[in-house]
Amino acid sequence: MMGAAPAPKVSFVSLGCPKALVDSERIITRLRAEGYELSRGHEGADLVIVNTCGFLDSAKEESLGAIGEALAANGKVIVTGCMGAEPETITERYPSVFAVTGPQQYESVVAAVHRAAPPKHDPFLHLVPPEGIKLTPRHYSYLKISEGCNNRCTFCIIPKLRGDLVSRPAADVLREAERLVAAGVKELLVISQDTSAYGLDIKYAASAWQGREVRAKFLDLASELGDLGAWVRLHYVYPYPHVDEVIGLMAEGKVLPYLDIPFQHASPDVLKRMKRPAAQEKTLDRIARWRQMCPQLTIRSTFIVGFPGETEEDFDFLLDWLDEASLDRVGCFRYEPVKGAVANDLAEAVPDEIKQERWHRFMQRQQTISAKRLKQKVGTRQQVIIDEVGPVPGLDPGIAKGRTKGDAPEIDGATYVASRRPLRVGEIATVKIERADAYDLHGTVVGF
Repeated sequence: MMGAAPAPKVSFVSLGCPKALVDSERIITRLRAEGYELSRGHEGADLVIVNTCGFLDSAKEESLGAIGEALAANGKVIVTGCMGAEPETITERYPSVFAVTGPQQYESVVAAVHRAAPPKHDPFLHLVPPEGIKLTPRHYSYLKISEGCNNRCTFCIIPKLRGDLVSRPAADVLREAERLVAAGVKELLVISQDTSAYGLDIKYAASAWQGREVRAKFLDLASELGDLGAWVRLHYVYPYPHVDEVIGLMAEGKVLPYLDIPFQHASPDVLKRMKRPAAQEKTLDRIARWRQMCPQLTIRSTFIVGFPGETEEDFDFLLDWLDEASLDRVGCFRYEPVKGAVANDLAEAVPDEIKQERWHRFMQRQQTISAKRLKQKVGTRQQVIIDEVGPVPGLDPGIAKGRTKGDAPEIDGATYVASRRPLRVGEIATVKIERADAYDLHGTVVGF
């Protein structure tokens, strides 16, 4: 009988301040728990990890020297720590390093180690599927690209709860997405508190993915995700100027022609009190330009009515803005004073009955707009992803329920599909749209 395979060995170099030493301890603790052994020297180890310091130029040179020594002695080197925030400094001098991750990115370091020298098989760990445990249906999955938020909107306490923006390295996100697609996921729903600010906190640091460096930038990440063969849907996108670039990816068909932008209001006075980011007074011009670039674009948004100090003039301004913006899908909330939110004390509260009345007027106005936009799809052919197959409650047995590229699960409308052959959940069919009602489409499959 053959003996068990030896545990993989890791050699470790830790440079710099006590914070870096704590980072090294965390990484080593995690690797030891997974069965890795520490090697006394670079020779004979399966790989070397160098935790760098980038505080002073002399420290950077010491770190680069340590990386060079490790490459000469071993050849397989993972670089982490402060210099990892500027990976090009390392990869320009040493293009053959196996991976570069930034400071405190423990998961990235461990993931890189797994790729360089896989851990021994653990029958307990391996009961968990590689894509992790999912609570959504098998054919779509949420993909979180960052935590926290740098904005300080006065109605929101998320930064107090989750802290400032912390972005995941692009390679981490892409590896997770690749695993999900390999497990049968057909649609990736990209989420975070502020998706278009992705990477700002890590200075858009690049990470190694499939032999090349990918920047942690909204555009770069969206482009790479678009190459994985699944639908890519972008949620919670603030309308910063660089969002214009992503519309080009939509026009090319790389990511879905769908933008979920929480505009929240249109009146300049209300937006100022809300402390909303981005220059929203130019938003109507930008929406017109986006639709010019990508005519099939669907825009969904959310709004708040009854914000403290909202006047009848502010609300009328919002209704006129809605008419002109002609958004496809819209949600509306009546303002509620959240404990700890700055907005509560900014201006006089709007009485509940006025909030309610404004909410009804808003919803009526938008329902007319949404129905008109949906009607424009009648007679067209749409790709539809199937979410439920018969019998769907309340429908004829042969009708399946799905969504076009313009509809996100749970929050948007549905497309009800008749088909000559039974459809499968997760299948994407070509559907001729025959009629539309206030929120949904109805059609027949004409191709697979």
